[in-house]
Amino acid sequence: MQHEQRGLPAGGNVSPAEIARFATLAEAWWDPAGPMRALHRMNPLRIDWALARFRERCGARPLRLLDVGCGAGLAAEALARAGHEVIGLDASDAVIAAARRHAEGRNLPLGYRVGTLATLIDEGQIFDAITAFEVIEHVPEPRLFLAELSTLLAPGGVLVLSTLNRTRRSLVLGKFAAEYVLRWVPAGTHDWQRFQTPAEVEDGLAAAGMGVFDLTGVSFDALRQRFRLSSDVAINYLLAAWKPSPERAPRSP
Repeated sequence: MQHEQRGLPAGGNVSPAEIARFATLAEAWWDPAGPMRALHRMNPLRIDWALARFRERCGARPLRLLDVGCGAGLAAEALARAGHEVIGLDASDAVIAAARRHAEGRNLPLGYRVGTLATLIDEGQIFDAITAFEVIEHVPEPRLFLAELSTLLAPGGVLVLSTLNRTRRSLVLGKFAAEYVLRWVPAGTHDWQRFQTPAEVEDGLAAAGMGVFDLTGVSFDALRQRFRLSSDVAINYLLAAWKPSPERAPRSP
């Protein structure tokens, strides 16, 4: 597997300010009590949900999988441990360097790339499955992001993404409480106006030729101090979409 791609290509659908913000957290990314502790708590739940969606549509075979906005590799390593061949992609040199250091010596089917989705599209890369956890709310053009994901996904492939809904409750709990009261993530991590509703994501995916087949909320259980799946999508949610194979695509009338 290829392990090295330095530099950030011009014209990528990325925000330099967002890249710089997350780069400052690179060295503390794997600290379960550090600034990414909410992701550490959420990661097993979202990985299990994603793996179940992959099995549902792709079967039990190992998949060539892309983890977009992988950071220092929390999800990428977990997906590789599940037996999939994983490429972790991030636009930050610093977080990819941290990801490589953490994966060193673990003998996982895992490689990391510095770059953007446009980098992989230009190379003609195709993946059986894609994950994009907590990424779409950080890109300048969400609909372009979804279109690029669809371009990289093989027919019959599955996309799983997680993000924050744009509701009053997410403003209070997902933004202000999480950043300024509970200190789950550093202050200023999120811009509430960039949160994406499920309807907006579904519309963008439909325009890119994909269809949503599963949606679930993610809630925090304060009593047990853990995240759990929920029918409530008002704050965080997980969404799975499928790119139909040509033979299964709807026929024109």
